[in-house]
Amino acid sequence: MLERENIQTISLPILGMTCAACAISVESMVKSLFGVQKAEVNYATQTVKIDFDPSSVQPPKFQEAVQSIGYDLILDTEKGKEAQEEAQKSNYKALKRRIIATTILTIPIVILGMFLMDIPYANYMMLVLSTPVLFIFGKSFFTNAYKQAKHRKANMDTLVALSTGIAYLFSVFNTFYPAFWHQRGLHPHVYYEAAAVVILFIMLGKLLEERAKSNTSSAIKKLIGLQPKSVLIITDSGEREIPVSEVQVGNQLLVRSGEKIPVDGEVYNGTSYVDESMITGEPIAIQKISGDKVFAGTINQKGSFRFRAEKVGADTMLSQIIQLVQDAQGSKAPVQKLVDKIAGIFVPIVILISLSSLGAWVLFGGEHAFTQGLLAMVTVLVIACPCALGLATPTAIMVGIGKGAENGILIKDAEALELGYKVNAIILDKTGTITEGKPTVTDIYWNPALPEDKKALESIFLALEQQSEHPLAEAIVKYFREIEVISAPVEHFESLTGKGVAAIFNGEKYLAGSKKLFTDLKIEIPEVLKERVNQLQAQAKTVIYFLNESQILATVAITDKIKGGSRKAISQLKSRGIDVYMLTGDNKQTAAAVAAQVGITRYKAEVFPADKAAFVKKLQAEKKVVGMIGDGINDSQALAQANLSIAMGKGSDIAIDVAKITLVSSDLQQVPKALRLSRLTVKTIRQNLFWAFIYNLIGIPIAAGILYPFNGFLLNPMIAGAAMALSSVSVVSNSLRLKWRKQ
Repeated sequence: MLERENIQTISLPILGMTCAACAISVESMVKSLFGVQKAEVNYATQTVKIDFDPSSVQPPKFQEAVQSIGYDLILDTEKGKEAQEEAQKSNYKALKRRIIATTILTIPIVILGMFLMDIPYANYMMLVLSTPVLFIFGKSFFTNAYKQAKHRKANMDTLVALSTGIAYLFSVFNTFYPAFWHQRGLHPHVYYEAAAVVILFIMLGKLLEERAKSNTSSAIKKLIGLQPKSVLIITDSGEREIPVSEVQVGNQLLVRSGEKIPVDGEVYNGTSYVDESMITGEPIAIQKISGDKVFAGTINQKGSFRFRAEKVGADTMLSQIIQLVQDAQGSKAPVQKLVDKIAGIFVPIVILISLSSLGAWVLFGGEHAFTQGLLAMVTVLVIACPCALGLATPTAIMVGIGKGAENGILIKDAEALELGYKVNAIILDKTGTITEGKPTVTDIYWNPALPEDKKALESIFLALEQQSEHPLAEAIVKYFREIEVISAPVEHFESLTGKGVAAIFNGEKYLAGSKKLFTDLKIEIPEVLKERVNQLQAQAKTVIYFLNESQILATVAITDKIKGGSRKAISQLKSRGIDVYMLTGDNKQTAAAVAAQVGITRYKAEVFPADKAAFVKKLQAEKKVVGMIGDGINDSQALAQANLSIAMGKGSDIAIDVAKITLVSSDLQQVPKALRLSRLTVKTIRQNLFWAFIYNLIGIPIAAGILYPFNGFLLNPMIAGAAMALSSVSVVSNSLRLKWRKQ
């Protein structure tokens, strides 16, 4: 028994894994080592986390064990991820080159084998062309199968190697010794084209896996990129630049205009507006004054301030987001896991049946018992080739992904299509998902006591907002520019902290900003405007006031408009029995107003990124299959945690990277379409797998010679090869039917 205090934990990148079965093999090999208490392979992140006793075993032993079954570990813990990414890129390029070469050689083999088999030396030409396909470009199938066999394991590579290898060797024998069969009244067929085509198809499948794998860390990279590399620290001797990694809790730091905030802390000097959309999802920057909290990765917009570091390194909110995204991404298994598990059982059963058929013929056969038994064994292996089984899932997925793309639904991987139809709870972010995500002016009400011609006042209002640093000022400026208002030449502009802005025009002072401006000046708001303001605030609109020193001149309402299709999409989801929730970082009043407008009864306001992820976990604990739809960095944790994650195409790059589905148009009405596409695709996959297995259940016994005692029928290996090809064609054809199904 290992003592807990002696246990160390290490996380190492893995090379060479292509399926969930590979992950199981690596995990079992590491676990079997003396001194290893626990080993967990994370297939999504291609890493293994090992708890071990360093006095009993060291990392080189882990690498040795993993290498023995055809994989590898990177022991460099500092630069391991970079080395893994480089290796994956290199493998991808090498695989592409092998596929190109294999295709060039396979095409003439197929032409010769299917149409020109009777020309002189056809068999020798196919032998020359197929040898490099199997033993140079397809060598990995044979080496991996051998390494698996050494440890009494089997996977897809085992069946590919056996079926293609035996078909090849059988064909070689028939090429050089055709007389052996002629003397027995049989024609010596060759199966070079079947062996080559199988290798090519399986390699194409692996290429798709490698491409998906190479993109798994892009979201994490972008999140890490939010943190600046260096920061200005304030010391007794002045300001100096240091790396972020050297910042300590309590350090005093300076953030200038446009810079990213390096760590979490509290402002003690200066004021500014900070874009916290990565946390709150809200497009309006937040004013920061002394005593306010700031967070790593958020962006200082205008002005500079000083703050004290309170959380650094792995304790910052950004680091916690990164960790949660990594953990959530790694907790999922791809759809191909089912096929790999089936193959693990299927392979030994097929081998046993092929050997049993040979044994049965030798024991109970007649005059040509061994010959017919050998033919039966080869026929079983040829007809049981995993082509249809291997194509069942990827062809349906490829067609489903293409169908989605035609409808503006970009689907990243099989998992999204596998899980979509099961979703029974959907969480929606508010800003940028239900709403447009851009503050716009919806109403402007002028004081009825003013003269009709307000062009001069509009020009002054525009001039004030043009010089304002407040995020909402941009919406007002845009509104006036659209109606072609020209800015007035105001003087003595000043920013009034926490209130708004002021300037002089023709000797008179004008102001624009919050309610505090006119309450400080003890100006009464006219009743007609007061009623309007109450109505606007009930609709969760932000109100900006324009005034002079004696009266309120106008009120402007600014809001984030609800998208046209949001209400209809939410209604469609609810009609399918899906529970719809809204989570937002915005205030309760705004959340309630938006929820009411789109027909959502379940909502939560003022939530942080971790709260969204925790809410997803809570629903999952209630056995819900959760879909998360968002567009911001603040949604990335919840997107990664959810069973199905959908990002808006106009949202942040990180949300799009983390999500499994992206809606190009950012229209929520695409969500019901995506769920329907998932249902149709899964139905197609199940049909494909059903026919692939039915084909094997019927074909394998016939290939073994089960009908021979009754009617003398023995399946020819050439017909078995054609049947194998036909099963693949049927699977592909069934998948293509998905193209013409209505959404």
